[in-house]
Amino acid sequence: MWANPSSPHAEGRKAKAALEDARSRVKAALGWDGEVIFTSGASEAADIALRRASGGARLVSSVEHDAVLQAAPEAERVPVTSDGAVDLEILAEAIQRERPVVAVQQVNSETGNRQALEEVARLVMGADGLLIADCAQGAGKFTLPPCDMAIISAHKFGGPVGVGALLLKDFSVITPSGGHERGYRRGTENLPAIMGMAAALEAGGTPYIDPRILEPLDALAEDCRKLGGIWLADRLADPTPYVRALAMPGMSGSAQLMRLDMAGIAVSQGSACSSGTLKKSHVLEAMGLDDDTASRMIRVSFGWNTARGEVERFCEVWSEMARGSA
Repeated sequence: MWANPSSPHAEGRKAKAALEDARSRVKAALGWDGEVIFTSGASEAADIALRRASGGARLVSSVEHDAVLQAAPEAERVPVTSDGAVDLEILAEAIQRERPVVAVQQVNSETGNRQALEEVARLVMGADGLLIADCAQGAGKFTLPPCDMAIISAHKFGGPVGVGALLLKDFSVITPSGGHERGYRRGTENLPAIMGMAAALEAGGTPYIDPRILEPLDALAEDCRKLGGIWLADRLADPTPYVRALAMPGMSGSAQLMRLDMAGIAVSQGSACSSGTLKKSHVLEAMGLDDDTASRMIRVSFGWNTARGEVERFCEVWSEMARGSA
């Protein structure tokens, strides 16, 4: 299966058949009846969608992932309210132009907040626009929302790193570039990783994680509030289970990261893709959080292989640290 799927020889034809089989399996697992372009991940999918969408002005929510913002640097940013939800009134005004292209995420990677994409889709499609849904954090966990294009990333639902896809309602929503994937993407397809992505989607269950594994977080949330910390889910429009953000009283996020790392616990400050920077999170800034609160906020996320004991350990260590810093 290491042959190039575009090669005409027998091994290439076998690889092509395996590629198309994986494409069908991905569509079936996600309940998607449109087209699929395999990519190197969500960042490439976002770049293709934003730069080559067959529409007019680009609009993105102010809490989108950096990959989306970088793919459309000149795009108008639609603000969110203090609960992280896209301001639908402002969006409705902003899309009154010729076939706008709007990008809104399904689930935020820093806060875990889910956007009301059904309502966003109603507004955008009612204005004859195109909706790009960044589903990197939601695919494999939640049903895909109504949209013209959806961005997915395999490692977010237990598949290999370095592979993803752009799902399209049909190929007319983007312009072709030549090359592979029916002329819509350059570069040989990573067939082994693509097959792994299909397998991961098929292996996933509902719910994505057994709720019993995350039960210790309820006690942690109560502890956080009592100690004077901030459990961000309390402020969110639609918090989801798999990403939690919390601010510890009296200790910076970077200090928390170091101490948790020494305890064998891996968490992040902001988005993992930009956590090495010292800048304030643009997501928390867009939500109106003050600098002090934002500087003390960490993000912890849970995957398909998270064990209850790991969750309990995180809760125990975080609470001990918070009591010591109070």
